[in-house]
Amino acid sequence: MLIEGCAIQIAGLVALALTAVVMPTAPMLALVLMVFGYGQGLVMAPLSGVVLATVKPIAAGSGAGLYGTVTQIGNAAGVAAIGAVFFGLKQNSPSYALFAALSLFALSIMTCVAFLTWMRRATA
Repeated sequence: MLIEGCAIQIAGLVALALTAVVMPTAPMLALVLMVFGYGQGLVMAPLSGVVLATVKPIAAGSGAGLYGTVTQIGNAAGVAAIGAVFFGLKQNSPSYALFAALSLFALSIMTCVAFLTWMRRATA
C-alpha cells in the first residue's frame, strides 16, 4: 500500500507540472492536487503504523512523540529545501523552476520508498 501511495503521489506531481505549464487554471490545479492528496493519505497512515510497530509497548508514548517531532522537522526542512530551489531558479524561468522543484520532491519520495523497502527487508 505504501509503494502504491507513493506512485500516486509521483503521478500527481507529474500531472501538476503538466497542468501548470499547459493549462494553469484553478479548477484543473485543484483536480491535480486532489490526486496528490489522495496519494499522501495512502502513504502517511501506513507509514505511521510501520514506524510505531517497531517501538516496544512500554515506550509507545515516547515513540509517538518522537515520530511526530521528526515528521514536523522533516516537513519543515523539505519545504525549505524545495522552496529554496524554486525561488533560486524562478528568475531564470518559472516553468523550469517548477519542474526542478517538483523533480526534487519526486526524488525525495523515491528515496524514502527505497529506504523503507530496505528497512523492511532488514527487519524481516
